Amino acid sequence: MARAVRFDRYGGTDVLYVADVEVPAPRPGEVLVAVRAAGINPGEAAIRDGGLAAMFPATFPSGEGSDLAGVVEQVGDGAGPFAAGDEVMGWTDGRASHAEYVAVPADHLIRKPAGLSWEVAGSLYVVGVTAYACVRAVGAGPGDTIAVSAAAGGVGSVVVQLLKVRGADVIGIASDPHHAWLSSIGAMPISYGDDLAQRIREEAPSGVDAFIDTFGPEYVRLAVELGVARDRINTVIAFDAAKEYGVKSEGSSTAASVEVLAEVAELVASGRVRMPIAATYPLDEVRAAFEELEKRHTHGKIVLVP
Repeated sequence: MARAVRFDRYGGTDVLYVADVEVPAPRPGEVLVAVRAAGINPGEAAIRDGGLAAMFPATFPSGEGSDLAGVVEQVGDGAGPFAAGDEVMGWTDGRASHAEYVAVPADHLIRKPAGLSWEVAGSLYVVGVTAYACVRAVGAGPGDTIAVSAAAGGVGSVVVQLLKVRGADVIGIASDPHHAWLSSIGAMPISYGDDLAQRIREEAPSGVDAFIDTFGPEYVRLAVELGVARDRINTVIAFDAAKEYGVKSEGSSTAASVEVLAEVAELVASGRVRMPIAATYPLDEVRAAFEELEKRHTHGKIVLVP
């Protein structure tokens, strides 16, 4: 038996619990991974509370979690180049990584670069491929000035750095405590609050070329107010606003591949992109981990360590 996070109905963090479950057996094409770290994400909270029930309904009892890193325990038939003892990272589509063991398709895994900690490797997939999709969606390149909302959050932190890798100038919208960090990675920090559009115009007198929203619909509206071309606005969260204004909503599903994950992982392992870890929690404290996440002021990633 092994421990895994479960919930039996939609609701707040109080519906989460840790259950004893059978260790899954890998099917053909899968490997069994002993999880060392698994990141948590806002989308998982939205699935749990029913906010995404129309798009991503849950079947109860439900597990949760996509991101993972760990050690291969057992290999199913035809599971590719992996062997027991290999250190791997990747994702599961089965809402199952918040657990001690998870069976994962081999084509959802890469070998963990030696330079990555378990915590970073185990929380990189969702934010890494989402950030990659955002940067690609707006066609970021040298000479662009691009604004990013929630620029110090899990996705935003990586978006800003991928934009810098591509040679863009970045305006990072974030609360004051995160300004020093944003400056350290080459962004121009700007605070939330009144007259934001005017303050952005003052920061970028030649205009904003693209806008990436990782927070909510008010920033889609802000991007339109700033005169950004609709095909260079991308949101990963405000789907209704994306439809209303005719802007893009490309995220993890449009960049979900081991090739993209490997590219981002190498950037992090080489030090060109930094992946801040805000906090780690043992599996038994999954409620506290999500309570912290749902305050929406986290700098970087929150990670479960089974």
